Amino acid sequence: MLRGPATITFWAQDLTAAKEWYTDVLGIEPYFEVPGYVEFRIGDYLAELGIIDSRHAPEDAPATPGGAIMHWHVDDLEGSLERLIKLGATPHLPLTKHGEGFVTASVVDPFGNVLGIMHNRHYLEVLGR
Repeated sequence: MLRGPATITFWAQDLTAAKEWYTDVLGIEPYFEVPGYVEFRIGDYLAELGIIDSRHAPEDAPATPGGAIMHWHVDDLEGSLERLIKLGATPHLPLTKHGEGFVTASVVDPFGNVLGIMHNRHYLEVLGR
């Protein structure tokens, strides 16, 4: 069954610009690149964020942001949200409290992908084990 996220993939019409933007956002270079695809390993568990040239997207792929949101844990939610917007993302969902220790927000990156961020106390509990 499901063991944990392996790779989340985003689409980008301008793969070079997306690579540069995410390199700036993440503060690291991609660890893997092939024509039409770049991949970063990020976070405490080295999760994979892949960006695919949108020429390879299915013909019926939606042209607007939507669907499921993958939330990445961040320690400073407000600061991370402000930084993403400063770097060119647009607000998607505002800071929203979902109970004690659970706060989310999301933006749309300059390439049309929804990027969720979250402060999640359970993430920190698992990390501490």
